[in-house]
Amino acid sequence: MSRILMVVSAADSIELADGTSHPTGFWAEELVVAHRAFTAAGAQVTLTTPGGVTPTVDPGSLDPATVGSAAKVQELAAYLATIQPELDHPVPLAEVSLEGVDAVVLPGGHGPMVDLAHDPDLGALLVAADAAGTIVAPFCHGPAGLLSAHAADGSFAFAGRRLTVFTDAEELSGGLGTNTPWLVATTLAERGALVEAGEPWTSHVVRDGNLISGQNPQSSADVATAVLAALAA
Repeated sequence: MSRILMVVSAADSIELADGTSHPTGFWAEELVVAHRAFTAAGAQVTLTTPGGVTPTVDPGSLDPATVGSAAKVQELAAYLATIQPELDHPVPLAEVSLEGVDAVVLPGGHGPMVDLAHDPDLGALLVAADAAGTIVAPFCHGPAGLLSAHAADGSFAFAGRRLTVFTDAEELSGGLGTNTPWLVATTLAERGALVEAGEPWTSHVVRDGNLISGQNPQSSADVATAVLAALAA
């Protein structure tokens, strides 16, 4: 049985460029689609958050106008209800061990921009996972968490690696817009990552060795499929 560690943001708000606060959290579709695919394949999924805080679902990710239909919202909410005990009691990130872990998965929502991007425990975990060849799979805004990872010399641990992430075009057209406090794709590129973008709002997955990344919510299923294929191989 594969063991997958899913790192989820504990943030429930994000400060926008104009100084106002905006509700955020994890994106329902991304966590649900990945978690459901992994468990259906027989994998053991462990949820972890900074401080062991119960994560908050981004309210926008359960808005029919955003998600596309009330039926889809009901589907996502119903699945979240089935794993609520796991969500209520995530393992504190500082207590996580990589022993026996086959993949580290980071779903998005704007939450990772608030906490995971700067979390030293996550940074140490990602550096160790990468060094061990463990699958690291962030998607949508999840790659913001990679920014926490630093090499021994202080440089960005994932510089020179090919990846994809929620694009600036997607952020400006359908994310937080011009009020976003910082752009994840631009920041990753500035730190030395080789950012590759597909068409906006379509599934796009990039694999560079043990690093598997997805561009947006539409990529959730394909990221999960790529992770499971990598584990099977």
